[in-house]
Amino acid sequence: MTTRKKIRKIEILAEALKEHRNRGQKIVHCHGVFDLLHIGHIRYLEQARRMGDILIVTVTPDRYVDKGPGRPAFTEALRVEAIASLNCVDYVAINQWPTAEETLRLLRPDIYVKGAEFKDIPSDMTGKIAKEEQVVREIGATLAFTEDIVFSSTNLINRYFSDFPEEIQEYLNVFRNRYQLENILQIIDDMQNLRVLVIGDTILDEYHYCNTIGTSSKDPALAIKYSSHDLFAGGVLAVSNHVANFAGTVHVVTVLGGSASYEEFIRSELHFNVSPHFVFQDEAPTTIKRRYIEGYSLNKLLEVYIMDDSGLTPKKNAELCEYLKEQLPKYDLVIAADFGHGTISNEIIQTLTKYSRFLSVNTQANAGNRGFNTISRYPRSDYISIADHEIRLDKRNPNGPLRPIMHELINRIGCRQLVVTRGRRGATVTDPQGNFVDVPSFARNVVDRVGAGDAFFAITSMASVLGTSNEVLGFIGNVAGSLAVEIVGNKKAIDKLAAKKYITSLMK
Repeated sequence: MTTRKKIRKIEILAEALKEHRNRGQKIVHCHGVFDLLHIGHIRYLEQARRMGDILIVTVTPDRYVDKGPGRPAFTEALRVEAIASLNCVDYVAINQWPTAEETLRLLRPDIYVKGAEFKDIPSDMTGKIAKEEQVVREIGATLAFTEDIVFSSTNLINRYFSDFPEEIQEYLNVFRNRYQLENILQIIDDMQNLRVLVIGDTILDEYHYCNTIGTSSKDPALAIKYSSHDLFAGGVLAVSNHVANFAGTVHVVTVLGGSASYEEFIRSELHFNVSPHFVFQDEAPTTIKRRYIEGYSLNKLLEVYIMDDSGLTPKKNAELCEYLKEQLPKYDLVIAADFGHGTISNEIIQTLTKYSRFLSVNTQANAGNRGFNTISRYPRSDYISIADHEIRLDKRNPNGPLRPIMHELINRIGCRQLVVTRGRRGATVTDPQGNFVDVPSFARNVVDRVGAGDAFFAITSMASVLGTSNEVLGFIGNVAGSLAVEIVGNKKAIDKLAAKKYITSLMK
């Protein structure tokens, strides 16, 4: 059979297999990404073919490949054609689902074959093999494993086809020699044991997607045509959701508006693992940042702030301080996501610094707080993550060398680790001993930068309380940031499995 005749739509393949069953032929099924076909794949497929009479192969479609950045390296059409060119393969189809479970139910092979690297089913961090094994039993088939040399497509692509700039590839080569993948993944897994309290400003990010249609005929104003809109849970809510995908227990403390609170929406957007404590500011709205965005490029045209940053009444502020005094000692980690919009008063800062077992702080300078919200408001912190322009604003030093500024801050506040995020230039990490390390950014597909710093801060706060070294902390943070910039706004939180796969793809 020619290569092209072997390639079938999956529904048509299911019909074709009925004829082979009627002939009493044993059908063997293999499934995978097969990105960069190599000798390991060829031996795997040849061994599988010898287990039966007909070998069918299904290939993960491009939209469901989750091997990390820049993957797949080859499109589904090319991957299918490469598989079909092998003599040992009888049929190839592109899968329609993210995993092989529904595929197995549709094709109903006699034997489902996986490579030797999947034999230890409990060690599969995705859990996919265990689910596939369950479906194999369900349809009365047999799960078999090949025995041969194992190659990694990811490793080969990283070595010979990487689309990272040369300096980042060189950095990753050095990093792989310094650290073990299992140790970094263990840090991610250890986060599940943490009890975390997050406090800060609730922000609802409202995105209005528009098309520019020109300038007004009467005034020098840009005219735009509305298309659609989204509402995202941002600010401390986004930080809490990031944390909740990794930590075991998450409690968020925040202020909502007494009028137009959006409480029902906010509760619906919080991760199931997040328990909220809301305090309501009388006669104030919940803060909304309304952004008008050009729909094609996602460039922001205008921002409108709907907020009252005057803060809680003295009575409510005192009550919140008393609540925190009771709660803070119960948590391994306290994260202060301070956007400077009134939730965290000076009295609350004093309470946080006095009663938190481990305090992690991020202060943001934005148009809403006009530069008044700097890290110097905090007399103590165990971990700080702050943007380059924010630490320079605090020091009133816009152009000087960064390291002396970081050195002065970490000694003044006495924190264990300090990170300065620098956008496309990655992150710089230091400690009280004066050790500095620069970790490059791994972002390649930048869709929206909003929320990337929050994701970095959330994940590295947990890494810091676990005693993670400077370089590994920066590495993990930049993975979180790279995942975040691929998401529009705070549409979804960073996923633990996605982070582990991203780390794995960079480390192989």
